[in-house]
Amino acid sequence: MRPRPDQPPAEPHWLGSDDDRPLLTPRTVTAAVACALTFVLALVMLFVTPPYAVQSPGPTVDTIGEVEEDTPLITVEGAETYPTEGELRLTTVSTRGGPGYPATAAQVIGGWLSETTTVLPRETAFDPAQTPEEVEEESTLQMSSSQTNATVAALTQLGYDVPMELRVAGTAPHGAAHGRLETADLLGWISTDAGGRTELTSFAVLTEVLAATDPGSTVTLGVVRGGEEVEVEVVTDDDGDGGSLLGVMISPDVDMPLDVEFAIENIGGPSGGLMLTLGIIDILTPGSLTGGEVVAGTGTVDLAGDVGPIGGIQQKMAGAVRDGAAWFLAPVENCDEVTGAVPDGLEVVAVDTVEDATAALEALTGGRTADLPRCPAP
Repeated sequence: MRPRPDQPPAEPHWLGSDDDRPLLTPRTVTAAVACALTFVLALVMLFVTPPYAVQSPGPTVDTIGEVEEDTPLITVEGAETYPTEGELRLTTVSTRGGPGYPATAAQVIGGWLSETTTVLPRETAFDPAQTPEEVEEESTLQMSSSQTNATVAALTQLGYDVPMELRVAGTAPHGAAHGRLETADLLGWISTDAGGRTELTSFAVLTEVLAATDPGSTVTLGVVRGGEEVEVEVVTDDDGDGGSLLGVMISPDVDMPLDVEFAIENIGGPSGGLMLTLGIIDILTPGSLTGGEVVAGTGTVDLAGDVGPIGGIQQKMAGAVRDGAAWFLAPVENCDEVTGAVPDGLEVVAVDTVEDATAALEALTGGRTADLPRCPAP
């Protein structure tokens, strides 16, 4: 077909014009490589387990409240109980990265980017030799021991006589007493080179003897096992303060003057002891320990009422603020981690004993907060 005279001739069509550009330009190649790398990185984040643990704020629970309708967290029978006001919130940490609960790369990266999450080497948070079952068993034993300690400490603080015998509930898998002491062993006495033989009439006596014993010392324990008396030698561990540890969890045979029960599920470890103790005291005393305030806190409690340090305190403070707390009770021995890390809106009080904690709450309800003990400023 010939073009009409009034039409311009067709333009020549050259190879390399826009219609014939190659499909794989440098930009296309770069985009394809980027997509492939992103896909590979996503697979790595899904399936590769990094050697880190991730600690983030866990739930908090009110020890003078109810876990569900008509089910108080703490129930006391055998004495008059009293209504309370405010909240005494036990704080927790959610930790990923341990045996059976690995942290993903995405969780680790998210932890690095979060202000309230801590990422640390896995072996810092967990014993790499422990199995998931051992971790769970130890955590459960620690919570059970914490509840007993809290009950004894609270009743002792209130003036009750609480006679006891010290029975072994378990040993730390790699502690000094592991393989030496057995579950259900009854501890009768302890003998050291420095102090001689001491009858173990209470847990406070045992802790006093060990605190005065150099780490690495060989101590002899008088034990009743299966109805027979045996002597067990243990080379002690270091408690970090110049004293000794046995690495044993004690479930004392206590002649409790009152029946105290706890409705706690899915929370393990020993760090709830202080707030459980205060919850019992508040329930058994007229008025309110908190004065209507929301007070959170953490800390282990031993049978003698001493408050010990815990892990993850920065996450616990963050969880406390999230759940409405204005005040926080922290172990004195955690002050180095508290200083400079207190969230806005939270006041932290440093305590060393249950007596310190109750005195702090009494000062709070009385409006005498200026002289409350605080962690030193940086």
